[in-house]
Amino acid sequence: MAGSTTKKVVVRRFDRDPVAGFVNPHSYLQPSGVEVLTPEGTVALLSFREVKTVCFVRDFSDAESPSAARVFNTRPKMDGLWVRMTLRDSEMLDGILSNDLLAIEPYGFTVTPPEPYSNNQKLFVPREALRSMVVLGVVGSPLTRGTQKKPPVKEQPGLFD
Repeated sequence: MAGSTTKKVVVRRFDRDPVAGFVNPHSYLQPSGVEVLTPEGTVALLSFREVKTVCFVRDFSDAESPSAARVFNTRPKMDGLWVRMTLRDSEMLDGILSNDLLAIEPYGFTVTPPEPYSNNQKLFVPREALRSMVVLGVVGSPLTRGTQKKPPVKEQPGLFD
């Protein structure tokens, strides 16, 4: 786990307690799982099969706050693909997936949660944790920008007309 840039995460697992720790955002996804540096200083490699979500958090203390929204109540305003994910344990999560297909990781999906300014800033959901993933909408599509016709500009009256 080389590098000086680390992010705080809480790894939620299906059948076990969550693991809090730090990850290097450029190399935490390994072919066999998620690499996490625990606060005690040990490196844990968690299998994708047991990982539910990797929550990038601001603070460890309220990582599983019950007030954190799981789905959007109204249409989101952020640009991207609005997706609804159903996990293997039937939990439903909404998120905004980047509209850039080059940004999709081979091991799963990184989404922005419904309340990105709460404690959970980003979520990584492994492919193995998903039962289904449905696109609910495209928000901020470049195809729809500028297609609305503007009202014609009225001629400005002359000064002495």
